[in-house]
Amino acid sequence: MHRMTRRLVAEFFGTFMLVFFGAGAVMTTNFPKANFALLGIALAHGMALAIGMTATMAISGGHLNPAITAGMLAIRRIDAKSAALYIAAQLLGAVAAAMVLKMVLPGGVTTVLSLGTPAIAATFTLGKAIAIEAILTFFLMSAFLGTTVSSEVTKIGGFGVGLTLFIGMLFGGSLTGAALNPARAFGPALVSGQWISQGVYWVGPILGALVAAFLWEKVLLPKATD
Repeated sequence: MHRMTRRLVAEFFGTFMLVFFGAGAVMTTNFPKANFALLGIALAHGMALAIGMTATMAISGGHLNPAITAGMLAIRRIDAKSAALYIAAQLLGAVAAAMVLKMVLPGGVTTVLSLGTPAIAATFTLGKAIAIEAILTFFLMSAFLGTTVSSEVTKIGGFGVGLTLFIGMLFGGSLTGAALNPARAFGPALVSGQWISQGVYWVGPILGALVAAFLWEKVLLPKATD
């Protein structure tokens, strides 16, 4: 199989896994005897990302997030054509996951909860929501670069990044939904038709990822002369 095809299938698979289990946890927590609330939702997202990244890292780098790919493009660790294909595969994986959730879960639940589409708390402005998503994604991108890209650390698969998503969701889940990933917001939104504040989940994560990428590339990642 063509190398790029393998990479794109890996990005599709990993993003599908994240959205299927993450958005699925948002909906299934409302079923009887499944009252695991935000802690369980955050854990589902974090573990799904950790396992998905670890499974795909050797194939595609395990981005599974358009913001991560944008950050890697900005510091020239992926070329523009590959980045565009990665993002397309990630978005398709997210949409496919939302479609499967719509098929396998009761219609009433998927409609009321918009297939797990992240939402902003009523007391939050768009500006604050973008800031929260940007700050949390800054740490997510930092974890990605520090634990999977840096040559100075022992590789721990995607578990450092998954744990970062877990704590990020504990902090921001009740505020913005803590998507930290445009694909995580886009897939459920497209299938459910819930587009409110969708821009927050693109602007915030990409901004945070870019700031983290430049900080790590210029300051924190080891240089050949170090």
